[in-house]
Amino acid sequence: MCDLRRPAAGGMMDLAYVCEWEKWSKSTHCPSVPLACAWSCRNLIAFTMDLRSDDQDLTRMIHILDTEHPWDLHSIPSEHREAITCLEWDQSGSRLLSADADGQIKCWSMADHLANSWESSVGSLVEGDPIVALSWLHNGVKLALHVEKSGASSFGEKFSRVKFSPSLTLFGGKPMEGWIAVTVSGLVTVSLLKPSGQVLTSTESLCRLRGRVALADIAFTGGGNIVVATADGSSASPVQFYKVCVSVVSEKCRIDTEILPSLFMRCTTDLNRKDKFPAITHLKFLARDMSEQVLLCASSQTSSIVECWSLRKEGLPVNNIFQQISPVVGDKQPTILKWRILSATNDLDRVSAVALPKLPISLTNTDLKVASDTQFYPGLGLALAFHDGSVHVVHRLSLQTMAVFYSSAAPRPVDEPAIKRPRTAGPAVHFKAMQLSWTSLALVGIDNQGKLSVLRLSPSMGHPLEVGLALRHLLFLLEYCMVTGYDWWDILLHVQPSMVQSLVEKLHEEYTRQTAALQQVLSTRILAMKASLCKLSPCTVTRVCDYHTKLFLIAISSTLKSLLRPHFLNTPDKSPGDRLTEICAKITDVDIDKVMINLKTEEFVLDMNTLQALQQLLQWVGDFVLYLLASLPNQVRSPLPIPTILKRCPTSEPSPPRSFYKKPFLGHTFSAHS
Repeated sequence: MCDLRRPAAGGMMDLAYVCEWEKWSKSTHCPSVPLACAWSCRNLIAFTMDLRSDDQDLTRMIHILDTEHPWDLHSIPSEHREAITCLEWDQSGSRLLSADADGQIKCWSMADHLANSWESSVGSLVEGDPIVALSWLHNGVKLALHVEKSGASSFGEKFSRVKFSPSLTLFGGKPMEGWIAVTVSGLVTVSLLKPSGQVLTSTESLCRLRGRVALADIAFTGGGNIVVATADGSSASPVQFYKVCVSVVSEKCRIDTEILPSLFMRCTTDLNRKDKFPAITHLKFLARDMSEQVLLCASSQTSSIVECWSLRKEGLPVNNIFQQISPVVGDKQPTILKWRILSATNDLDRVSAVALPKLPISLTNTDLKVASDTQFYPGLGLALAFHDGSVHVVHRLSLQTMAVFYSSAAPRPVDEPAIKRPRTAGPAVHFKAMQLSWTSLALVGIDNQGKLSVLRLSPSMGHPLEVGLALRHLLFLLEYCMVTGYDWWDILLHVQPSMVQSLVEKLHEEYTRQTAALQQVLSTRILAMKASLCKLSPCTVTRVCDYHTKLFLIAISSTLKSLLRPHFLNTPDKSPGDRLTEICAKITDVDIDKVMINLKTEEFVLDMNTLQALQQLLQWVGDFVLYLLASLPNQVRSPLPIPTILKRCPTSEPSPPRSFYKKPFLGHTFSAHS
């Protein structure tokens, strides 16, 4: 059962829908302990659930949910022997890593680009050693959002490429794919995927004195190194940091580790709170590509405290005697790296889950001031879920509350101390796992009863915004999704019907400002984006079929052009299909023989087997062109109803309800189904 609710306009955080599957018997389906959840850039959510058979055996299940069609759930029997502890999507959103408490890691990939067809062909194993942290290696791609330049004409000014080195590169600088994991015994394991399909795996201790690792997280530096943060679960113990370098030597994976400065939580150094929060329950870097800032949460049975720390370079004082002996030292003061606390909360209710933003908003003071001046709030907050069922969005540096959501209980004052809140007789329904979408405009949470809830987060975070400014922010995020190829469903949650016409017009205007080469790359994405926007308003819904029809025809054109190959490899830049298009645009003669004189006929000769495979498609294209030509005289009196044309051939409207590419990109969806 999926309870869909229309979001109320103007709310800071409200419920979009709740998924509760009635066909799942509570005696056979139970939430995993621990519960793992991951949200991909294609707005696919992966989460775990265990299936108990009649003889009490557990089957570890991974469920894939499309946020746009939450009623259509696909379940994967993972074949993990122990509880799944980690799930991690790759940067493209088409592959998924799963790790369990027995040290087994599996890499799942889509079959034929379908979200309901998954296969696992590669993996790694650290036998008997539970995995506590997991991540894909960084591919070196990092964008920066320049909110202050949202009015610029070029996408290159709004979204710039940041210099960032991959974790490991192949010959020619191509990033090497693979993953890194941390185990509970203090081991770090790295698996590299070679182009040949071979997997190189290596395991190394984080330090010479291995200890228990209860919590861990992984981040990356701009120089290509990896930083691992670990904690043994006790707030009295230090939080340790390690630098990990990965290389390939003699066709073998090599791991080098180095100890970095550690820290003690501030609450343990306060005599009044020394024993109040005995356990560290959450350890997270604020961003995967930002190893200098970390979030820590210490808890007791009933309450928690959250601290934000930053790694900074500080000058090391030098005695005057050494300055006189070596004047160079006096000119350039030596520095050391040291952790400094940025902010801390008061006593809170017990934190049950943490979700961090993925939008690449820089956290320097200058960038934060720009975001404040432009009133652009997405990406500035992180989400905290509490055992009382509430969810708070707090600023990820100052930890000040920005928005609050209460699941069932009546709203309470935000500053009400946790100690004054009445306790319920039984455990309240609360989120055990949470994830923010890639634009930070939606939040998914899975509670302790196995229900999945999707919340929408207002871009204004409750601040009053002018309509024009709100439209500019939504347009900026739509452009970001267009450039990156990310799915934009979570942005559509905040588009009101009255905004659709303006957004479509402004989006087209910004698109036409780009270079011809970039327009060609983004041509199908903007059509798909316009189609999804027009669905939201009754005034523009009639255009949806036109956009999809154009996408369909572009896909057919791309498929047919891709079959034509140059006769010689050292040909000009233009392909045979492009040259044919150019010649047809210049020559108005209807004699086909005169047109073919200007072409190399050998480039248009295809293999007979290929022609037979495309016979039905070519027949449909021919019928379609003849119908268009026959209908030209009628165009003067009434426009040609394009949907009527498509009804002639039912197979011309492929409807893959579970296709991974919900919105077509570059025609891959249709050409695959053709």
